[in-house]
Amino acid sequence: MDRFFGFDLGDAESAVARLYKEDQVAPEMIPVAGEKSFITAYAQLNSGELLIGEKACYTDSAVRRRIRFKSRFLTDSSSAADIKSFAAGVLGELYSSGSLIQGEDTSVYVGCPAGWNRNAREHYREIFEQAGYPPVRIISESRAAMVSACQSKHLQIGVDILSKPVLVVDIGSSTTDFAYIMAGKEVEMQTAGEVALGGGLMDEILLEESVAAAGLSRKKIQAVFEASDAWRTYAEFAARKLKEKYFSDEDYWSRNKCAESIVLHYNRPVKLTLTMDRAMADRLVNKKVDRLGGRSFRQVFIASLEDVRDGITGRQPELIFLTGGVSKLPAIRQWCSEVFPDGVIISATDPEFSVAKGLAYCGRIDEDLKEFKEDLEKLVRSNTIEEIVSKHITSLYRNAVDVLVDPIISRVAPPIFEKWRSGEITRLSDTDVLLQQDIGAFLEEDGTRELLAGPITAWLRPVIEELEEHTVPICIRHRVPYTALSLRSYLSVSDIDIKVDAKEMFAIKEMTLLIDSIVTALLAILMSSFSFLPFFADPSGIMIGIIASVVLLFLGKDKMQEKMLTADIPRPVRRLVPKSAFNSRMDNISASVKEAFYESLEQGKNEEIKTRMVEEISSQIQQTLVKMAEVVEIPLG
Repeated sequence: MDRFFGFDLGDAESAVARLYKEDQVAPEMIPVAGEKSFITAYAQLNSGELLIGEKACYTDSAVRRRIRFKSRFLTDSSSAADIKSFAAGVLGELYSSGSLIQGEDTSVYVGCPAGWNRNAREHYREIFEQAGYPPVRIISESRAAMVSACQSKHLQIGVDILSKPVLVVDIGSSTTDFAYIMAGKEVEMQTAGEVALGGGLMDEILLEESVAAAGLSRKKIQAVFEASDAWRTYAEFAARKLKEKYFSDEDYWSRNKCAESIVLHYNRPVKLTLTMDRAMADRLVNKKVDRLGGRSFRQVFIASLEDVRDGITGRQPELIFLTGGVSKLPAIRQWCSEVFPDGVIISATDPEFSVAKGLAYCGRIDEDLKEFKEDLEKLVRSNTIEEIVSKHITSLYRNAVDVLVDPIISRVAPPIFEKWRSGEITRLSDTDVLLQQDIGAFLEEDGTRELLAGPITAWLRPVIEELEEHTVPICIRHRVPYTALSLRSYLSVSDIDIKVDAKEMFAIKEMTLLIDSIVTALLAILMSSFSFLPFFADPSGIMIGIIASVVLLFLGKDKMQEKMLTADIPRPVRRLVPKSAFNSRMDNISASVKEAFYESLEQGKNEEIKTRMVEEISSQIQQTLVKMAEVVEIPLG
């Protein structure tokens, strides 16, 4: 997709942002109804025309007018129709202004409170689909605000958010939304979601206080508000703007007059003056009101923070990110510090637009991730991974043989020799099958697998380095952290959920060649033990040595070994071969057994096994890369 729109539909105000796929700058805010931040209101006129924004609040020819409908979405089914009408009006404005073009390859990301469940989000998405929008995805507003902060050049906090627990506090006009983020992922909290407390309450208090101070005009203004919700909403909007203006630089406005007069054109004009000062600022947060159960904004907000703190089962947030117009209020930061004394508190530079911008960013990021996974699939389907593994497979065998031969010689061979020496095994040739069985069993033991972990880890390093020549460019191309596809995480402790067990990457069942090589070498060792007999001090040993020399003279060495392998040598003669001689011989043949195996690798008779090993290991690496890609979410940094 080429363009991504972020639509922050708020209960009081809304905003739309647009971001081009290749843009390296922040999303641009798109004016709707002439304003970058426009009132969430619509009016249906007698002519059928649909007005949205400020004009919808005070037009005289409206047959239908609706405001503040989003906050009722979960409790009032009729709000869905209002949202659809308003969304359709915004869509019409985007098309008429040329900001959105029919048929273009684009998508729209719409925000919703973090507390909305999957069903509510899907219902919400369907409303925009029915209104005629391009493909729509619903994203939590708090997450969008966080993404906006991470992408912002003014707030370089991406590393913190990726590594630390974060609490996002999104203070809207009618609700306050909490989201707990851990390692870049949104985590469900027992108390997550909306709290019915927003900046709109302060707007109402400011308006009420201003009306009460209006003197002779007070009753006229109250009459207008009782007769027209539209004009009351318009006045609240003006109060909100003044409130945000004051809190954006409270120190300056405490020394200068901060006031605004509006004229209500209903029946006859009436003037209302709104004023903000320190005394009014104190009343906005500390005045106890009935709709909060006799509590103040401050009391409810702090209680909500404490509920969130107590509902977090993991690490307490180390970073508190504030967004929403009210977040500029210094007292908000103070209250957050009281509840989370160890948390670092930051806020957006333009909180009224942070959600819309974050939603647009989410669109581009999702597109990057989609293309990222497509490129990874191409890599997996190619022969690249098999070629890399095949290039290094011989060293894997050699590394494995280096650590396994000595334990096999010291642990598996001696019991077999002792069974032959005691007569439990009739012929030396019978040791062949037993050796294969016992070596196979040894290779399946957990302890043996542990032995393999070291050489396999060492083998993986050059394989991973070569593989990263292909995976790192994919990550960079799509703005994904290159570590997302780094198998280095398997070689050390990591936070990545998927773990690979290096012990499992060596296919034990495919070690037939190793077993055969070792069995052959050990049989030769058993035969070579007879070379010690002529040197025994025992007279019978000397006699046996003489007999063996005569047999060797007439039959030749190969024939003698063949005869000895199949002969049922008397037990007394077998016992003439002392354990010490066998063990001494064992201590000296490790290098020759390894060399015999290395030579067999060069003879090409292991090609089938090598091919199967390459296929199996490559398949495991491919599956691991795919799983790693699946857990990659929005790269926030």
